[in-house]
Amino acid sequence: MADEAGGGGERAGGGAAFNIPPPTCHLVNPLLTDMYQISMCYAYFRSKRHLTHAVFDLFFRKNPFGGEYTIFAGLSEVISFLNAYKFTDTHIDYLKKQMPEASEEFFEYLRSLDCSQVTVHAFKEGSVVFPREPLLRVEGPIGICQLLETTLLCIVNFASLVATNAARMRLAVGPNKTLLEFGLRRSQGPDGGVSASRYSYVGGFDGTSNALAGMLFGMKVGGTHAHSFVQSFSCIEDLTSREIESPDGTGPPIDIVSIVLKYRAQLNWAHTNTGELAAFIAYAQAFPSAFLALVDTYDTLVSGIPNFILCALAMYEIGHKPLGIRLD
Repeated sequence: MADEAGGGGERAGGGAAFNIPPPTCHLVNPLLTDMYQISMCYAYFRSKRHLTHAVFDLFFRKNPFGGEYTIFAGLSEVISFLNAYKFTDTHIDYLKKQMPEASEEFFEYLRSLDCSQVTVHAFKEGSVVFPREPLLRVEGPIGICQLLETTLLCIVNFASLVATNAARMRLAVGPNKTLLEFGLRRSQGPDGGVSASRYSYVGGFDGTSNALAGMLFGMKVGGTHAHSFVQSFSCIEDLTSREIESPDGTGPPIDIVSIVLKYRAQLNWAHTNTGELAAFIAYAQAFPSAFLALVDTYDTLVSGIPNFILCALAMYEIGHKPLGIRLD
């Protein structure tokens, strides 16, 4: 492990004064570590070296994605973990079964541990950092610092990886495009999904599709619709209404279906998938100020984009402004 970087020292364990929240995930607790860390701690304790002052630096050796920089992330979760650090009775009972050779005094020592004697120096979260420069410096008794190593690496490594990838995407599209993270369904489990949403935001994304992350971290939540939504429509007659609300919300509703079909006839686009067109109209009716269509359910160029254009032309005529398309 390794650390240090241009920030002031903060002593862990004083959360009440600073209103530090608990870790986002309940799995972030003292047992989220490699067993050999606990074994080493016992060896320190048995040789009466567990209170020896030590300094651990948290660093990495190579930038991810073959890039030239990394975005440091995970610090707030690290502080939450250190502030809440406490072995529970359940943890101690489990460790007694795994370490029958350890003395009862050692388990009492573990039970009493917190991070009040640990000091952390760190870069500001979101900083640009480089290989082999310490991201965190953790100072304190070697017993507790040894127990923290794996957990801090786990928190910081994944967070910084996601934030760095997000920053690369932000640089690729420029400052004026909206980026929404949509990775929950393919993430590394529930906490991986929440963490990825959180650290994409740190890396420069505008928001997420993840409703829980939006609630927990105050992120903008957004999205489009699924292929299944498009497939649930087969014809114009599936629409229960032909109308869309007026742009100012006070005028009478407007028959959008007639306007869409007018443009379809003018452009001679009768070949497009009618069910898809009906789905786009339905979505525009539901979200007239946030219409963004998924265009690759059937044939992107032959049907999806033309059907979006038909709806967009109708919306512009009415006075609504569509946002754009989504292409998987």
